[in-house]
Amino acid sequence: PALHEVNMLRILKMLKWKEWVYALLSVGFIVLQVWLDLTLPDYTAKITQLAVSGMTQGGEIWKNGALMLGCALGSALSSVAVGFFAARIASALSFRMRSKVFDKVESFSMAEINGFSTASLITRSTNDVQQVQMIVSMGLQVIIKAPVLAVWAIGKILSRNWQWSLTTAVAVLVMVTMLMFLFVAVFPKFRRIQKLTDNLNAVTRENLTGVRVVRAYNAEEYQEEKFGRANDELTRTQLFTARAMAVMSPVMTIVMTGLTLAIYWIGAYLIGDLPTAAERAVLFGQMSAFSGYAMQVVAAFMMLAMTFIFLPRAMVSVRRIGEVLDTKSSIADGTVTSSPAEQAGTVEFRNVSFRYPDASEYVVRDVSFRAERGQTVAFIGSTGSGKSTVINLVPRFYDATEGEVLVDGVNVKEYTLQALHDKIGYVPQRAVLFSGTVESNVAYGGKQGADFSQESVDMALRVAQADFVQKMEGGVQAHVAQGGTNVSGGQKQRLAIARAVCRKPEIYIFDDCFSALDYKTDRLLREALRRETGNTTSLIVAQRIGTIRDADLIIVLDEGNVVGKGTHEELMRSCEVYREIAYSQLSREELEGKEGSNG
Repeated sequence: PALHEVNMLRILKMLKWKEWVYALLSVGFIVLQVWLDLTLPDYTAKITQLAVSGMTQGGEIWKNGALMLGCALGSALSSVAVGFFAARIASALSFRMRSKVFDKVESFSMAEINGFSTASLITRSTNDVQQVQMIVSMGLQVIIKAPVLAVWAIGKILSRNWQWSLTTAVAVLVMVTMLMFLFVAVFPKFRRIQKLTDNLNAVTRENLTGVRVVRAYNAEEYQEEKFGRANDELTRTQLFTARAMAVMSPVMTIVMTGLTLAIYWIGAYLIGDLPTAAERAVLFGQMSAFSGYAMQVVAAFMMLAMTFIFLPRAMVSVRRIGEVLDTKSSIADGTVTSSPAEQAGTVEFRNVSFRYPDASEYVVRDVSFRAERGQTVAFIGSTGSGKSTVINLVPRFYDATEGEVLVDGVNVKEYTLQALHDKIGYVPQRAVLFSGTVESNVAYGGKQGADFSQESVDMALRVAQADFVQKMEGGVQAHVAQGGTNVSGGQKQRLAIARAVCRKPEIYIFDDCFSALDYKTDRLLREALRRETGNTTSLIVAQRIGTIRDADLIIVLDEGNVVGKGTHEELMRSCEVYREIAYSQLSREELEGKEGSNG
């Protein structure tokens, strides 16, 4: 509970002074509404007393009736005002929460994102924020009003007949007992619901992103069973909480009906003992007023019951949002924004080793090399040898566990992330395109001082051999669907390469991004890159010997260890692993100098 309170206080600190003014105004309108609601029974008592006494005072009855209508109208207007202010406060708070969670996630390294899972982060940014928004909106309208109404109404009740007061106390005790039981029994289930929602989202997302594989392998039934298990578990938990909460409504109805019956039964008994008609009229009026007060007490507890439906889940959501906001990225931003001009474009690894967080085994061990400006360094090796891991240390998707990674002679940990990333044109292993146009994807992620003119975009597309763009409807303004689902794998790779070229960076990182290209396009693209970006350093991960054989330095990795380093010719003489890869792809004649169709 203490943790929930701390997290909730932190969430409330996001409110600005304007929202706090709205909150104070809301409290004022709530107090006014409660006063008006509790004044209504007093006028009911007066009208009842006048009617029962038989005294002809039509004007007095009309006067009290008009005051009753005024109280009802004032209560309704106060309720509208509270709802308006509550909606403004809740909307502003959810807006800031979503922004803070999104900004925080943007600062996470891959370690933190993998720790939470993508599905969970999406749920926390949407569903959890919505739960908090709902409880804040309800908080002003219900959580504050319910105790104020209950205490005020009980105070009025205690000033009346003790028999009625005792009856109301018994009803309140029954309702409090029920609420405590529900709180203890249901609260843990709400925490489980959020986790099960994460799980359901993860299964759904996995199914949708892998729908082609699912259909190709006729695995629809397997996926349906997997989804069914997650869905059934969530449904069972929700049914338990819904059934437990469903008990409240009939219990409240029974208590309300029983309390009304008890009040009138006791009233009838007391009226029978009174000697005069005037005294009976007064008591009858008091009974009407007391019945109104009792209903307000029950209404207050019904509002608290509504709160108990939403509060536990909202508190879990607050904790989950707090976990995201409190998580510190393992990639700390540095302070360096510039580097020595004489070392521009250099990349150096000094005895670099890396292992993933919480892993015991190193993925790469003792990697050292230096790439001068304009040079190309290539990495090759079997699947899982650590090639992609090595180059992902340069843009700091992860930080090296041991050793140093230097860019332009400066340790990458010392750069601000923006300054470091401005030096790099990165093409991932799996090409990623965003919804928009070809132009918006190529000119994506503005770099300070970069030229994203039409000429720059056209040049990047030309270098990337993306001539297919001219055949698309609209050319560079052609629509690109989310994830690039309306273009082929090879076209996605070429657009991703064009995006990196358009940045005109100091360093290119190509993470096995030529795999979907045919040999001819691969050769033409590499020739265009050498011609247009000759003074730019390139780090290339590739599986094809033909793609990297002209590199200035080739590093051969095997199970995370460097087993060879040198040019193509040097490695053919000295590295058995490299020779095995080479002979598995090219003939001896091609390796002796005739590149042929492989380029």
